[in-house]
Amino acid sequence: MLKFITSICIFSFVFNGFAQSKTIDLNKKDTLVYEQPYGIRLGVDLNRLAQNFYREDYKGLEITGDYRLSQNLYVAAELGNEENTRDEDNFNFTTTGSYLKLGVDLNVYDNWYGMNNSIYIGGRYAYSTFKHKINSYQIYDSNRYWQDDFLPGTENLSEFDGLNASWLEFVLGTKVEIFKNLYLGASVRLGYLLSNKTADGFANIWIPGFNKTTEGSNFGTGYNYSLSYLIPLYKRAKKKKKEPLEEQEKPKPEEGPKPKR
Repeated sequence: MLKFITSICIFSFVFNGFAQSKTIDLNKKDTLVYEQPYGIRLGVDLNRLAQNFYREDYKGLEITGDYRLSQNLYVAAELGNEENTRDEDNFNFTTTGSYLKLGVDLNVYDNWYGMNNSIYIGGRYAYSTFKHKINSYQIYDSNRYWQDDFLPGTENLSEFDGLNASWLEFVLGTKVEIFKNLYLGASVRLGYLLSNKTADGFANIWIPGFNKTTEGSNFGTGYNYSLSYLIPLYKRAKKKKKEPLEEQEKPKPEEGPKPKR
C-alpha cells in the first residue's frame, strides 16, 4: 500500500512539472477568416429605365457591369442606347445612338466583418455613335408685320448620321448590398469631351451617354441609380491589415563594477 501511494506521488510530481513546462499563450489571435465573393455583377440603370414610363419623348436603357480583380479593385463597364427628343428655341430634333464606357473602380471603404458594401472612385473612357433628325423648325421672316416673326417649317427636314464623340469620365459612387448578392447603387459623373464630330451647320447639343453639351465648354455631368446582382464565381480570404510590430524589449544596461568596500 505504501509503495502504491509513493508511486502515485512520484507520478503526480513528474506530470505536474511537465505540464508547467509548457507556456500558455494568453493572446491567441483570431483564426476565423472571412472569404469574400468574387464574380461578375450585372445590373441596369434605374434612372434611364424609369424615364421610359413618365417621358413620352425619351427611350433608353443602360446595362451596368463590373468584375472584381482584387479586394478593392474592379474593372467596370456601361453599355447603353438612347433616343431623346428635345425642343430648342427654333427647332425640334431627335437624337438616337449607343455608347460604351470602360474603366476601373477603386473601393475606398473598409467594410465591417461580413459586409460587401463600397464607396468608390473611378474613371471611364467612353465612346458614342449617334444621329440627329430634325422634326420641325421655325424660319425667321423679317417682313412680318405682326408680332410673330417665325414661320413653322416641315419641308426639307434634315437627318445627320455617322456622328460620334469620345470623352473621359470621373466617377464617384457607392454600392450597398440590400439582400444577399443584390446591390443598390448610385453615382455622379463628370465628363470631359476628347472628340466631337459634328454635322455641317448643326451642333451636337445632346450626346447619348454624355447628356447635354455646353457651348464653349467640353465638360458635362451625369448620374445614375443602379440595381445589380452579383454572380459569384469563387471566394478569396479577406486580407488582414498589417499589425504594428510589437516594441522590442530594450536591452538592460550593463551593470558596472561594484565599488570596493
